[in-house]
Amino acid sequence: MTTFLVRRLISLIFVLFSLTFVTFMVGHFAPGDPILVMMGPHRDPDTYQRLRHAYGLDKPLLVQYAAYVGGLAQGNFGLSLRYQGRAVWDLIKGGVPVSMGVGGLALIISLLIGIPLGVVAAVKHNSAADRTIIGLTLLLYSIPSFVLIPIAWLVVRALYDAKLPAPPIAGWGTWQNWILPVTILAAGSTGYLTRLTRSTMIETLRQEYVRTARAKGLRNGMVTWKHAFRNALLPVITVVGPSVAFLITGAFVVENLLKVPGIGFLTVQAIGQRDYPVIQGTTVLLGVAVVLMNLVTDLAYTVLDPRIRLE
Repeated sequence: MTTFLVRRLISLIFVLFSLTFVTFMVGHFAPGDPILVMMGPHRDPDTYQRLRHAYGLDKPLLVQYAAYVGGLAQGNFGLSLRYQGRAVWDLIKGGVPVSMGVGGLALIISLLIGIPLGVVAAVKHNSAADRTIIGLTLLLYSIPSFVLIPIAWLVVRALYDAKLPAPPIAGWGTWQNWILPVTILAAGSTGYLTRLTRSTMIETLRQEYVRTARAKGLRNGMVTWKHAFRNALLPVITVVGPSVAFLITGAFVVENLLKVPGIGFLTVQAIGQRDYPVIQGTTVLLGVAVVLMNLVTDLAYTVLDPRIRLE
């Protein structure tokens, strides 16, 4: 286990290094000049050069990248261009708990709903219940977040017209504001996990050891949950890490359209303002979240499957 963990941590360092390099270079080669955006219509050449020097943009790219990585190693994400010298971390630290809370709740809900639904669909294979579950989850998985939001808006309007309490469609500040973004983010992930659990569970239930357990007279519930479920869960665990990336991608759309003050909302705003240090900071944070979640997934996989620890 120690060797396995060390290998994963070493690969984590290389992944993060590649992420920072690509993000830094893409930001600097993207169209638009952030200094000109900062200056607005008043573009004095001397002020322009002074600002480029103040932010270190007149130095060679590799020198700028080395300074950026050195700052990251000390927890310094740099200075915002749009907000004229304000620390990037001061801008994004408020959005971190919001995005973690919304994404974490969406992931938990998708696991708690998707996995049991997949097991039920597999146990009742080719029944009406199976077809209903697969049809609904396929619908959830296929509809993009930006389409679900107008549908949610229509539902909210219908609830208001029926004089029933409904969550606000956008904004932030109360617990009700969490309902729509969490639900929309969890919808697609729930559909995917349900279909994956169903397919792996069906394959597991056809194995010889499961048939042997049934031949011994064990109850169907014990055969399903004690013998088949754990082995069927292994492929599902492997996709939990990528599911975080799926939730993060959806969060950019959901947070921006529903005005949720998270990392996705801040990133979209920074893109429009050419605030590259903020874009780099949020991208690095989101990349670290995905990489760490993949690490946790790998560790959980070794716990469920002892053969990996032996290898």
